[in-house]
Amino acid sequence: MSDQNLRLLQPAPADVAELPRLPLGRYLVDEGIISQTQLVRALEMQLQLGAPLGEILVAEGWAQADDVLDALARQNRIQRVDLIPTAIDPKLFGTHPPDFWLRNGIAPWMRLGPTIMVATSNPHQFDAARADLERVYAHVAPVLASPDQIQTCIKSHFKEELARAASTRVAGEFSCRTWHSRARRVVSILLPLLAFALLLTFPTIAVTMICGLAVLTLLLFTGLKCAGFAIHLTTHGFVSAPTPAALPGNHRLPKISMLVPLYREKAIAHALVRRLAKLTYPQALLEVLLVLEEHDDVTRQTLAKTDLPIWMKVVEVPAHDGLTTKPRAMNYALDFCQGEIVGVWDAEDAPSPNQLEVVADRFARADDDVACLQGILDYYNPRTNLISRFFTIEYASWFRIVLQGISRLNLVVPLGGTTLFFRRDILEQLGGWDAHNVTEDADLGVRLCRAGYRTELIETVTYEEANCRLWPWVKQRSRWLKGFMVTYLVHMRSPRKLLNELGLARYLGFQAFFLGTLGQFLLAPVLWSFWLILLGIPHPAEQLVSPGILHFGTGLLFMFEILAICIGITAVSSANRRFLIPFVPFLIFYFPLGVLAAYKALYELVWCPFYWDKTEHGHANSECGSI
Repeated sequence: MSDQNLRLLQPAPADVAELPRLPLGRYLVDEGIISQTQLVRALEMQLQLGAPLGEILVAEGWAQADDVLDALARQNRIQRVDLIPTAIDPKLFGTHPPDFWLRNGIAPWMRLGPTIMVATSNPHQFDAARADLERVYAHVAPVLASPDQIQTCIKSHFKEELARAASTRVAGEFSCRTWHSRARRVVSILLPLLAFALLLTFPTIAVTMICGLAVLTLLLFTGLKCAGFAIHLTTHGFVSAPTPAALPGNHRLPKISMLVPLYREKAIAHALVRRLAKLTYPQALLEVLLVLEEHDDVTRQTLAKTDLPIWMKVVEVPAHDGLTTKPRAMNYALDFCQGEIVGVWDAEDAPSPNQLEVVADRFARADDDVACLQGILDYYNPRTNLISRFFTIEYASWFRIVLQGISRLNLVVPLGGTTLFFRRDILEQLGGWDAHNVTEDADLGVRLCRAGYRTELIETVTYEEANCRLWPWVKQRSRWLKGFMVTYLVHMRSPRKLLNELGLARYLGFQAFFLGTLGQFLLAPVLWSFWLILLGIPHPAEQLVSPGILHFGTGLLFMFEILAICIGITAVSSANRRFLIPFVPFLIFYFPLGVLAAYKALYELVWCPFYWDKTEHGHANSECGSI
């Protein structure tokens, strides 16, 4: 122990110990750190927000974190120390699991005779952990340290355990990590061989069966889209208004933790900080965790050159088993969140400034079974080129029309990957995200529904960068489709159990979404064969199927395209999107790109199901001005 720390641990003089304990703000005013006016304003904010006074002062820039810690030490008559992770005896940490230390925000510092000195950043909450500690140690005494130092010590000691837990939070029965690669590959090779043999031996029968399967999947997805469109036309609106009113009853604004996973983001980090700085949510109740892999030197160096606000912090995820996925990174960061609501934004996101107020308002008014809120995703670069225009139309159709209808029908809501907000206790109860699933959002939406919780859509918009380059679009879409395949196969391990947990309506909705989405891409060439009938060309299945059934398939395909046009026009009919209406009928030439993506996804499902094909950002020729 250093001489300085020995001096710090000397007991306070008797005359000091007998002095009356003053409010925290008084120490800061007496030291000239803040003015009386600032203190009064901070106390008024404390009454409104319910946040600790020190956090308000730091968030408003009126005091430094070190100043507040020094004042807390004087107020509580405990010593302030600097924690050095390597100097802490590992045996002191070994008495309790990592979640105990993280939950209480404490770390054991040193043994001083019979006393264990335990570092805390909040002396007022120390007694909550004291009883547990004194079951192991005869005597425990607090010292004061910064929360960042405490978390650093916990991360350092439990590095391997926390990294491993981030990969395995979800129960094995709901995770794709339990797949056996050899068996999966054998089955995946045998099935196409059997199908090919059937096609060679009985070509007409095989073609007819495939056509029937294609029509069935199209019928399922058409029904789902029709239901969503009908609900939109009859209800006119989302579950909550875009501008929140005062919170009901005695509800106060909650603390919100936002996770922003970053990976090799050299071009986007500065813009991200600038966009999030426009948020109007009280900074004392907000924390944004920028989550990056520990080996990601590109992003780390970029952030090191960026002036981060006090409510932003960087969380580095330690490597484990070579898995570097977004859900694993979020699982790791979840342990270091302080908020009762946990949300997700992507690196390129530009959320509406009042988005978090809308979220807090809706959660305060919602039933207890509403565990997740999904915002609208839109794009700030729809004018870049044709791909970005079609991408914007597609997302507007899905988030503003179809997904809203699915939510109102209380069906399974396949979540988007961003602008998601969860009640933290429920998210932790479900084990967070499946670290191995490349569409962790859709999978979590299914698990929420299976557990009896609901997802609601709220009318708050986050703008993203639309993928505007051909091959990156295919790579991104193939990752999504591979994730849908994985999610469907995982949850269909036990169809009867899934049916019992979801109920018949949700079960059918689940089938309609996943089989319909995958079928319309994988079987698209088969569906296109029905256009031959309109050209007077004989259909390959006409030998076994009556003309009426073939014409039904053609009519269904035609209806599907007309439905897509109607939904697309409705979705982009707002004032700032009307310029996209002339492009809606040409979506029929855009979706074939998904066929290439689907077969790429099918290949990767067999050989590299957990590979995360990253989407590159920062290629749009403009930002929010393109809206």
